Amino acid sequence: MKKRYPLVVLVLISLAVLSAARSEAITAETQPALLRAYLRQGIDKAFNLETQSAIGSLQRAVELDRENPLGYSFLAVARLFSYEMEYDPQERAKHQELMLQEVGEALTRGQKRIDKNARDSEAYFSMALAKTVRLRWAISQKRYVMIAQEAAGAWDCLEKVKTEDPGNHDIYFLIGLLHYRLDRFPTVARFLSSLLITTSDRRKGLQELVLAAQKGDLLKELAQAELASVYTSFEGQPSQALPILLELKKKYPKNYHFAFSRANTLSELMRFAEAFAEAREIEAGIRAGQPPFFPQLRPRLDLLMGRILFNQGEYVRAADFFQKALNADMSAYHARTRTSSLVRLGMIHDIRRERNQAEQYYTRALAVEGGEGNAQTDAKRYLKTPYVPKPKGSSP
Repeated sequence: MKKRYPLVVLVLISLAVLSAARSEAITAETQPALLRAYLRQGIDKAFNLETQSAIGSLQRAVELDRENPLGYSFLAVARLFSYEMEYDPQERAKHQELMLQEVGEALTRGQKRIDKNARDSEAYFSMALAKTVRLRWAISQKRYVMIAQEAAGAWDCLEKVKTEDPGNHDIYFLIGLLHYRLDRFPTVARFLSSLLITTSDRRKGLQELVLAAQKGDLLKELAQAELASVYTSFEGQPSQALPILLELKKKYPKNYHFAFSRANTLSELMRFAEAFAEAREIEAGIRAGQPPFFPQLRPRLDLLMGRILFNQGEYVRAADFFQKALNADMSAYHARTRTSSLVRLGMIHDIRRERNQAEQYYTRALAVEGGEGNAQTDAKRYLKTPYVPKPKGSSP
């Protein structure tokens, strides 16, 4: 019996080795699927404004493979959402710090993988996404040279993915974003970016966003949200935006950003009863104080109500709401709300042919720190040429 022990031990060791090898093989096969499942879960929760739960899912993706840059890139995207949505300045600063850390982690790990394999499309995609996050932040900080550098870096990575993995339709969200939005970069950054990467091409950018919104994977919803914004704000086609926004509402019922967008879009389509119904739904959420609604959304709701009444031609009532939005909150969070309210008040004065007052409001709108965007673009245009209402049935 004693002589059999070594043989038994050998058999047990062999079985253990085989079991471990089999376990490693299963892990290697299932890890990409599990990683993607965590990313998908995190994206869905982030879009439904379940921020902490979203970050938890994305952190699990990171923990699953700490050398994979993809988890860090999507975690940086979630941090960007939190940074842009945060009302408290101190919390906003924390989100910013964490966001930039995650970007750095993604870029470091992405570069390590590329050093080993220059054709690693996943690493290039991760780096492109991380650089786009930092690009978005650089625009908000008015760091013009950084804007150009990050845009060029993202573009180079995207070109690599396009070559190595042409079936990755998510890249067309990022490429389309650059093509479509490049002409809205600050002047210096726009000039530098056009030298380093490409010129603005809104038609091509729109086609690329449509492709990503239809065939994208992890960035599909981001592409849909951007496409809806483009249709309403720049293309003058709110009817194209509405089906997208309705689909997003069905999938992410807690996301009040989509509720605001739907109400504005319905208003542009002159479907005022439905627009007011959306606004009342937002108001009920604010009154109830149920997360993710919070009292600081009130000025944004006042702006929305003013826009709906403006489109109805109810200029006196609209002006009252714009004044409420303008005076309610002077925080940086509502810089764009104040800018939009000032521009709309200027438009009302132009309608009344009170040009001096209109010019004063447009000038004030341009002076709002952090108010860069569509409203300030409109303010510049209406300072040159007075606003004139368009015929009924078209966007103002």
